[in-house]
Amino acid sequence: MVAPPKPVPARRAAALVAILGGALLLLWPAVLNGYPVIFSDTGAFISQTVVPLMIWDKPWIYGPFAWLFHQHVSLWFTIIAHALIVSHMVWLLGRVAGWGSPRRHVALCLGLAALTALPWSVSIVMPDVLTPVAVLGTALLGWGWPALSRAERAWLLLLTPIAVASHLSNLPVIFAVLVLAVLLRAGWGVALRAAVPLVGAIALLLVTNVVGHGRLSISPYGSTFLLARLTADGPAQRTIAALCPERGWYLCAFVGQLPDDADEFLWNRTSAMNRRPDGTPIFLGGREIAPEAREIVMETLRREPGTVVMLGLGNFLTQMTRSGLGDTTRQRDVGYGVIPHLRNGFPAAEVARFQAALQQRDELNAWALAVARIFPLVLILAAPFALLAWARAHAARDARALGLLLALLVGMTGNGLAAGALSGPHPRYQARIAWFLPLAAVVFWRPRPEVIPAATAPDPARSHTSPG
Repeated sequence: MVAPPKPVPARRAAALVAILGGALLLLWPAVLNGYPVIFSDTGAFISQTVVPLMIWDKPWIYGPFAWLFHQHVSLWFTIIAHALIVSHMVWLLGRVAGWGSPRRHVALCLGLAALTALPWSVSIVMPDVLTPVAVLGTALLGWGWPALSRAERAWLLLLTPIAVASHLSNLPVIFAVLVLAVLLRAGWGVALRAAVPLVGAIALLLVTNVVGHGRLSISPYGSTFLLARLTADGPAQRTIAALCPERGWYLCAFVGQLPDDADEFLWNRTSAMNRRPDGTPIFLGGREIAPEAREIVMETLRREPGTVVMLGLGNFLTQMTRSGLGDTTRQRDVGYGVIPHLRNGFPAAEVARFQAALQQRDELNAWALAVARIFPLVLILAAPFALLAWARAHAARDARALGLLLALLVGMTGNGLAAGALSGPHPRYQARIAWFLPLAAVVFWRPRPEVIPAATAPDPARSHTSPG
């Protein structure tokens, strides 16, 4: 005898418990640390609401987003919000794909927490966690729309543009997902819904940059970062050497002295960007050099377009092989810019919790390195199952599953291209989204193909009730 379905309130309660349980599992690195994991850039995002300060090198998005939850009381509330958002997004993906259930969701979150870098992205006070949220939100709006409730649609339409705008590298990633919708001929409805987060993010960036910098631009000083990348790779150095001193650029005074490391060029206090030839410090050097950087970048692209493309592809391939935790969990990764903003904007007890954390005693990195050893193996094992799921969704003509699955894979690849080619390979850039591979393998792989025409496929929204 088939048991009767559970009442709607019971299903909602089970879904809520599963989402909360999944969120708790994803917070274990912070619990182990005794405090949210902190990176040197965390101080800049805190300053966006403590000072408040419109920082030249970061969108005024994540700082206010984090403030909505911490309210200058505790950063714990921000990473708890991270965990709840990610758990809910994974829940929605599983339900829309026809795979999810409360037990499966908790088991999936347990696997992701134990075997991938996801919980470390959740536990760090940085916008890294919003990159996968941006991709998931865009994919669900595009291909999962019919299976979402009105409240879920409204939530994704609000959250996803913020997630996209939180980091400039997200813009090309989401554009790649939009191109995917066009290439799959998913229809105008899918393409237009997938475009909403990108359009909303651009609008947010334009408005905040007009208010904060007086410039109607998506990235008023983005040319500085491109110059740093091209200088580190070599082409920009050759441009400066070839065209100086005739062009009269400030950097002409540093021909032959520019570093081959982008981070050193951008942030080292003794670099050409932050000091004059006589050693005088330059306040906000990256902002001041932006007009000149734009000229040098354009000249470099004109002189060596093929070289720039090949170097970008090389950085992309390097980024795709780097997915670790080593550049975020050490005490030196925190730097000295966080503690002043914590002292200025948070209670003394919060400062004490920060100082007592394992990371501040330089004891967290050993744990991170130990668990990170398994991450590459998990990705290798997951890859064939994700590809098999792709092939079976294509054979079954399951447009929804195919679109969602490919959106995850395109988002993961696009992140490697955007981060590696535009900024430079760093382990945390790919670690924040590499967990999409095992996620796709688990949610979309089926032991046997199920041929269900998309037009007649059952709507998960009618058989599963969301907490929204």
